[in-house]
Amino acid sequence: MINDMQFGMPTLIENKTLDDNIALCKRLGLKFIELNMNFPEYQLEQLEQTETFIKAAEQAKIYYTIHLDENLNIADFNSLVTDAYLETVRRTIEIAKKLLPLRDKYGNPTQPLTLNMHMHHGIYITLPDKKVQMYERDFDTYMKSFERFRKCCEKWIGESDIKIVVENTDGFRDYEKKSIEFLLESPFFALTWDIGHSKAIGEKDVPFIKSHVDRLIHFHIHDGSENPPKNHLALGDGEIDLDDRLKLAESCNARCVLETKTVAALEKSVEYLKKQIQ
Repeated sequence: MINDMQFGMPTLIENKTLDDNIALCKRLGLKFIELNMNFPEYQLEQLEQTETFIKAAEQAKIYYTIHLDENLNIADFNSLVTDAYLETVRRTIEIAKKLLPLRDKYGNPTQPLTLNMHMHHGIYITLPDKKVQMYERDFDTYMKSFERFRKCCEKWIGESDIKIVVENTDGFRDYEKKSIEFLLESPFFALTWDIGHSKAIGEKDVPFIKSHVDRLIHFHIHDGSENPPKNHLALGDGEIDLDDRLKLAESCNARCVLETKTVAALEKSVEYLKKQIQ
């Protein structure tokens, strides 16, 4: 099972350069690196130097996926902010198009190249007896932003084999579930299941994710626990039924990022997988 799956690594804070990340990826026998746009070295201006990234990947025989900035907020009520984030997505899609041939050479061409995104919860107003999410209060305005976002992404991606995948974090809000379902009506969008995040919050997102299992194409794999809530643990260091999650990833033909936060935890996770293969 596991031997035929595509496993990659996240951008690690201990690795200060692209070469450091690539060297680790190659040493561990992983297939790809998920470039994280939260890091200063992977901002648009750097990623647009695609020849540098392609040359380095060619030498190591790996490819890349991309993790969009976690602050990405395409529904902000300030149109200047929204426009900036939309332009960020547009330019990132253009980068992904140039990186796509690496996937064809060193990855699985049946798996779309992914741009991973988080849902931004927006702000809330605290009342004496409750908190009111502004996106829930102004849901129609919120959804108009997603209508624009979906239409733009469909145009920008065009015929390229690229999908934007929505990741679970600390629990989807009800208004977010509605906007995600709207996005999933389009073939240009799909889902990421971060199994550690869902474990740490008591698996509250699992029913929603499993109700859309046919749109699940990307996994963030790391161990976790509910009490105390922990995630990003090395595989085998938590409470998750990893065999069950990996079998589901295989059945979905999903790509898997071993999303630990340290080199040591990544190394331990790779060793865990090697034992599963034997």
